[in-house]
Amino acid sequence: MRVISGIYKRRRFDVPHTFKARPTTDFAKENLFNVLCNNYIDFEDNITALDLFAGTGSISIELVSRGCDKVISIEKDPQHLAFISQIMREVKTDKCFPMRADVFKYIEKCHEQFDFIFADPPYALKELEQLPDLVFAKNLLAPDGLFVLEHGKTQNFSNHPHFLEHRSYGSVNFSFFGNAEQEEMQTEEPASAEQGDAL
Repeated sequence: MRVISGIYKRRRFDVPHTFKARPTTDFAKENLFNVLCNNYIDFEDNITALDLFAGTGSISIELVSRGCDKVISIEKDPQHLAFISQIMREVKTDKCFPMRADVFKYIEKCHEQFDFIFADPPYALKELEQLPDLVFAKNLLAPDGLFVLEHGKTQNFSNHPHFLEHRSYGSVNFSFFGNAEQEEMQTEEPASAEQGDAL
């Protein structure tokens, strides 16, 4: 697992082979952050982020590296959480707050808003398709914030009222969601982009 860009660029962390987590591929992660930085977010602008189903912490460390002011990483597995905490200690950051919790219970009780929310649930999770509804029902996203959900190829969120666009990189799919203000900003953006499209 490597950090793509930012202050920890090119740092590598060895994920234990015993982990059940399926980290976002470096190829998909690099393309995702290219889209985010070019079209949506300046991560150095006092951004707060929420990483749901944080797994190996791959997205969390990337967010910290790129300048996020605060990242909350939610992970239920104690071994995965310990690994995330170890990474953050190694880079000596105080910007990331790993938390052991069930994502759905956390969402239910959270009263904080975030500029960027990322969720990478297991693709077979039966509640996966409920996540966009839950995020917006609990008002977790800041007015001009962005929610990105990683999912498999069988899910299609294009009819969701907060849907912005879809990006696909190999077997990895990302659906983007935003509030009304963000939706208006993206009227000139294509609704979908497949692997190989210009970013």
